[in-house]
Amino acid sequence: MKLFGTLFTSLIFSLTFWGVAHSSVNQSVQFEVEKFQLDNGLTVLVHVDRSMPIISYQQWFRVGSSNEKPGRTGLAHFFEHLMFKGTKKYPKGEIDKIIQMNGGSNNAFTTEDYTGYYTNLPSDKLELIIDVESDRMRNLIFDEKEINSEREVVKEERRMRYENSVYGSLFLQIRNTLYKTSAYRWPVIGYMKDLNATNLAELKEFYNTYYAPNNAVVVVAGDVSVSEVKKLMKKYYGGIPRQTLPDLKLTPETEQRAARYSKLEKDVQGVTLAIVYPGVPVGHPDAHALDLMTSALGAGSSSRMYKRLVYKNQLATDVSMSNSNDKLSGEISTYVSLKPGVTANAAQALVNSEIAKIKSDLVSPDELQKLKNQIKLGYVKGLQTMASRARALALNEVYFNDYKVLFEDLEKYEKITAEDIQRVAKTYLVPGKKNVVQISPKSVAGVTQ
Repeated sequence: MKLFGTLFTSLIFSLTFWGVAHSSVNQSVQFEVEKFQLDNGLTVLVHVDRSMPIISYQQWFRVGSSNEKPGRTGLAHFFEHLMFKGTKKYPKGEIDKIIQMNGGSNNAFTTEDYTGYYTNLPSDKLELIIDVESDRMRNLIFDEKEINSEREVVKEERRMRYENSVYGSLFLQIRNTLYKTSAYRWPVIGYMKDLNATNLAELKEFYNTYYAPNNAVVVVAGDVSVSEVKKLMKKYYGGIPRQTLPDLKLTPETEQRAARYSKLEKDVQGVTLAIVYPGVPVGHPDAHALDLMTSALGAGSSSRMYKRLVYKNQLATDVSMSNSNDKLSGEISTYVSLKPGVTANAAQALVNSEIAKIKSDLVSPDELQKLKNQIKLGYVKGLQTMASRARALALNEVYFNDYKVLFEDLEKYEKITAEDIQRVAKTYLVPGKKNVVQISPKSVAGVTQ
């Protein structure tokens, strides 16, 4: 699963919560973080907040589905499941049981670029979670019977979330349409034939290669002391050897030169339409302007497309547009849920009309300020918990090797002009680069250019 709709707009926190006045929102906002690295390459970030006796412990690895190869897709996600199968010290089922018995909760996620494991629990259990996570970084048990059992769990997850789901099917079709050469062309969960083919030796190799301290970032946020964290990290992780990481050369996506159209038929009442343009990778200078542009067009009920398609013309029940950024590339995506009987062409004509307007006419000063205020409101809502702060720190450290990038976003958004929004609309919302995918009731005509 993807962590955020966009990298930046979800890395957010309350300005006043951190003692920063509203009049200072144009400045960079920061909170205290201590960063250190063990001799084996493990990167550790510590954010101390003693407001509540809890901690969020996040252990992320720089490995995702883009590290896989054709014929062996789904390894990273499959391995996320296997990490809960236990070690000699913490056998199968014990990790979840121990965390829950100590008042905590835990889970994990896999994306194209990284895999993350997180636990939220009382702060007096810090040593416990460090012991658990350091142990399974190197001492995972590989039992072929358990692997085969979990393989069936993953296959059923794929059936439920993708093959038997309207939106899951739409997502798979978007991948097939948008990506032709890069490793993003296969879904994180992998293909069914590859899940069936994955063997014990490959899983061990994957683990020994990527689940290494020099390929990991650990974030501890909450009621802790930096000195205690350093001591415990050295005690439990210090003896884990670094590994030689492969020199991964990720293939970029070939430039798209013509619009692409695709259609699926399902037992549904109305058409669901996706219009996706290639975007930009994380860290690209245009990412912030694209966030504001997509907010103007399709973020919430006050956005232009929502007003046009849902309120005024009453063709759709929902419209949304977002900008997402990954390591290799990004996506500028519009989703429209149409009322029964409404054709995809009718909806696309209105979407194209709104895109043409934002290209031809500058957003007004009032609208620009509203967009920026929405971003600031997002910051207010987004990092008020220990878990969300830890997650944001981990994400920036994994992508940029520098968590401080998190603190630069408000200033970058504030500098965006109406001309910037118009420029990125003209640059990226190009007819010859769009990918139109629809899911329709059976026997409904497909979308045309």
